[in-house]
Amino acid sequence: MAIAALALAFSRDPYPPDYYHTHPAHRAQPVVRGRSYEIHAQRIPILNPCPCGYFADPVRECSCSRRQVERYRQKISGPLLDRMDLHVEVPLIDFRQLSSREPTESSRTVRERVQEGRARQQYRFRDAPGVRVNSDMGPGQVRRHCELDRESSTLLEQAMEQLNFSARAYDRILKVARTVADLDDSDLVRATHLMEAIQYRSLDRKLMP
Repeated sequence: MAIAALALAFSRDPYPPDYYHTHPAHRAQPVVRGRSYEIHAQRIPILNPCPCGYFADPVRECSCSRRQVERYRQKISGPLLDRMDLHVEVPLIDFRQLSSREPTESSRTVRERVQEGRARQQYRFRDAPGVRVNSDMGPGQVRRHCELDRESSTLLEQAMEQLNFSARAYDRILKVARTVADLDDSDLVRATHLMEAIQYRSLDRKLMP
């Protein structure tokens, strides 16, 4: 988790993610000269689950104490985690999986599905200035395009209470669930889409004993 503190602070900048303003003056001084840049950045931080790297590993035993794991994860603050759409765990791949000859989904098939999903989003937001994809949605658009049925609403309520999700994580989950539904060629956000989105918030969950 060797991430510079400055980089972490930049990720928590209060400006919108597509707009940053730089100037040579010190923050405490008035801005004399400066430039504005429109950017479309994708942040992909990588970290181990604990200092030794084997927390919750199905094969190797973790040598870290619970306190060590908690202290290690506290280096990434909750507000910063809230700004990450996906938390994806990458488990160890064993030899049997690597050498398997079973047919798998091709990259071409995945690419076509992603392109179709993005096309759905572009059509959805064709009359919304500044909104191109689901991650750009504001609160009103989230309520409009991520409407849940009773089953899905109950599922999300239970997840919020049991997994201690924040209000910001709530919006992230709905946006990701909307994207999963788009990739599934579904106009509705169903419980299966919501469950997949919840699984992508693994670092928000409380540490298990």
